[in-house]
Formats: sequence, structure tokens, C-alpha cells
Amino acid sequence: MKAIAAPSPSAERRKVHLALQGGGSHGAFTWGVLDALLEDGRLALEGISGASAGAVNAVALAHGFACASSDGDATQAAARALARETLQRVWHRVAGAGAPSAMASQFVRMLFGHAPAFAARGADAWASPYQFNPLGINPLRTLLDQEIDFEAIAALDHPRVYVSATQVRSGRARIFQGADLTLSAVMASACLPTMFQAVEIDGEPYWDGGYSANPALLPLIENAESADIVLVQLNPLRRDETPRAPHDIAQRVEELAFNASLISQMRAIDFMQQLGADGRLQEGRQFRQLRLHRIDIDSALDDPLPSATKLSTDIAMLEELFERGRRAAADWLARHFEDVGQRTTIDIQADYVAGAPMPTEPLPEEPARLRRA
Repeated sequence: MKAIAAPSPSAERRKVHLALQGGGSHGAFTWGVLDALLEDGRLALEGISGASAGAVNAVALAHGFACASSDGDATQAAARALARETLQRVWHRVAGAGAPSAMASQFVRMLFGHAPAFAARGADAWASPYQFNPLGINPLRTLLDQEIDFEAIAALDHPRVYVSATQVRSGRARIFQGADLTLSAVMASACLPTMFQAVEIDGEPYWDGGYSANPALLPLIENAESADIVLVQLNPLRRDETPRAPHDIAQRVEELAFNASLISQMRAIDFMQQLGADGRLQEGRQFRQLRLHRIDIDSALDDPLPSATKLSTDIAMLEELFERGRRAAADWLARHFEDVGQRTTIDIQADYVAGAPMPTEPLPEEPARLRRA
């Protein structure tokens, strides 16, 4: 692992938010991105939003900062080091280092619950988790219960952590933060219904946050100092070829489903940005221009990873994704650190709007929440 030169004590630090997509074992790429950003040390993390595996990465990082605070060590370097250690420990446990590959594969299937053949075979051929896993066994709960101090995270000022889950009955996203950000909240965020029974919180059943907010951007916009958001994206936006085989079709359907909420949020943000650029919204208390950035897994790989690799716990693959994530983050820092606080570095129109008609009526209630109070 190539070390990133540490900043001098007087180096300028710029505030950003992190938005972490879910993606099963591909979350090891996000682990690498976070490791490099923490080692570099020039970004001050104001908030982190995550869904599914992104939520696991978010709480692991925050745990390190919370432990540094509880130990009375106020140095940011110590907090970053503890965060890196926690992320490494969590992912090495996910990998089941030293376990036979068959056992490791079974473990990750339970960790990041996934049944890609479901879409190809149809519902009649699918067994419900209420049938094949009636006890609701999930090794991720034990892992996080042993590794993460959720009470310490709730008391943490920076970075603030937001985890999304999907209400089963309404389909709406719920954002867990502060005292509401519990072990059950992260389990709800990572609860894919093909593998796990819905997680009930206060009598409300929840499924994976990727369906409704993958990840949620609104919490990073409201009542925040920084206008910069760095998105770590694991689900590809484009595929060059039309899928034809059942597995390929199922994979693309999954990718579209888990990008839908992100695209919707980006379109709403773009609409608000255009209103501001046209002078129809005045920047200030009610509105401000956001600066969006992205580090994505597809740009860091020679070939797109098949969806099935989201289930792999092969330590070599996870460490390769980790290293790819580190290199992608180092490259992004080299090219765009000076842009933080200055300008957006992604093209929302080209990547997320793609010529879709924008509304001409007054803003609906939900996008209006993009404006700060």
C-alpha cells in the first residue's frame, strides 16, 4: 500500500460532506477511498450520509472519531488513524480472513443479502427469508454490535452521520441520525428483502436504504456550513451494451433500481441550481449553490465488475478494491482538491439529467427542502 504524503500541520483543510452508496462487497472500494482521504488529512468531514454498505462504512469511520473524542485526544490525526483502523478491522472481519472460501462466500451472502437470480426466475421460484431464515439470523448484527459504539457516535459533533432506510409500507426514506442512529437503524439500511426479514423500528418495518435514498443527500444540504459534497458511487450509471442474457438483465435492473433515488435527487438539485443561476432564487438563507464531486468505481476499473462480485469475500478481491479505491481517491485529490470550496467538478446535466424535461411548475414540497432554513 503506497502511503500518501501527510499534510503539514499548517496545511489548509477544507470542509466537505461524504455521500456513500451501497454496493455489497464493492463497499471495499469505498473503504479504500476513505482510507486515502483520512490519510491525506486535508479534508475536514462535516457530515457523512450512507446507505446499506455505505452506512456500514459511515459508522465505522465515525466510530474512530468518536473513540478519539472519548479518549480525550483532540488531535484530528489521532481521530483519522482510529477511523482507518476501525474500517480495516470491520472489512477484514467481513472477508473472514483465513476462512475457507465457501464459508466466506456464505458469510457475505448473509452480510449483504443478495439474490440476483430472483429477477430472472420470477417470484414464484423465490423462497422468502421468512421461510428459509425464520430466526432472522444476520452475522452483520453481531459484527457491528462488537465493533461500533453507537452511543458515542450519537454524541459526536463532527462528522455527523446520516443513515437511510426505506419504509416498507410507504416506500419513503427515513433518515436516522443522532440518538436514532442505532444498530437496528444500520441493520434496516442494509436489509435486502430477498435475504432478510424487514427490520422493525418503533413498529415500522424497513428495508434497504438503497431503494429510496442511495445515499440521502438532503441531510448534507440542510443546516450545513459546507456546500461541497463528495459522492462515492458504486453503481454504474451507464452500460455500453444492451443486456440480453437473464443474468445480465437482472444485473442491469438492479443497477437501475439502486441508482434511481440518486438520479432523482441530482435532478432536483440541478433544477434548484438552474433557478439560482437564472436569478429566480437569491443565494443566502433560503438557497445556495452546491459544489458536487464524485469518486466512482467504474472510472477506477478497466472493466465494470459483474454484480455477482458483490457477494465475494475473497480477500484478494477485497484488497484489490481497497487499493483501487485508494488510488482513485489520491487521483481525485491531485486533480480536484483545489476545486473544493470553489466549483463543482461533475456535470449533473450530462450524467444524471441527460436531457430529461425539467418541471416548469412551482417547486413541489419535497424538492423545496433542498433550501436551507
